[in-house]
Amino acid sequence: MVRVTAKRSTPIDFFFDPVCPFAWVTSRWVVQVAGLRDVDVTWRFIALRIVNADKDYGSDFPDGYETLHTAGLRLLRVAAAVRADHGNGSVGEFYRVVGESLWDREPDPGGLLRRDAATPPHLVEVLEAAGLDPALAAAADDESHDEIISAETELALSRAGRDVGTPIITFSPPDGSSFFGPVISRLPGDDEAVALWEAVETLAGFAPFAELKRSLRSMPDLPALRGFGT
Repeated sequence: MVRVTAKRSTPIDFFFDPVCPFAWVTSRWVVQVAGLRDVDVTWRFIALRIVNADKDYGSDFPDGYETLHTAGLRLLRVAAAVRADHGNGSVGEFYRVVGESLWDREPDPGGLLRRDAATPPHLVEVLEAAGLDPALAAAADDESHDEIISAETELALSRAGRDVGTPIITFSPPDGSSFFGPVISRLPGDDEAVALWEAVETLAGFAPFAELKRSLRSMPDLPALRGFGT
């Protein structure tokens, strides 16, 4: 059993797109660690649809990615409305429920994402499950939220660099180190989770550190993705 140690709080910004399964696994690790160490998480937005706005989805991505990324933007618009009305904690709860609805389910032979992702019925479902007003589902079509989503996307890229993916974590924002990742494919046990956190936090505390990377990775160990990539 991991014992909580007396240590100053570590504030982080966690930039996420709800349709990225790797961001989802990392977010659950962050929440896990926050229950074992004094970590203060601010949930922030990075939209893959905006990051890739200048790309040709017909030639630069596999089939279905434009639909995937557009669903992410719609979900982030609702998250922005949730934040405006209820604050950061409710964004975290909304993200939890959305992630569970997308990834803790049986695989869909039609693709990575559930067919009704970010549609009004799905949005009402997750808002009600998060204890939020289902009328917030209308925000998915409200492009006025794109201003804050674009600004936070640009902020994430300005901190970590443009050749990155999701999630992006900033340690001790706004001036601390920011990194893409860590990219993990499964949740560790508590001891491993804390050890990984301490390793990443140590790297973040060394300002000259820039990158530690390998391109080989396993698919996230999520029910919705079992059978993909094998």
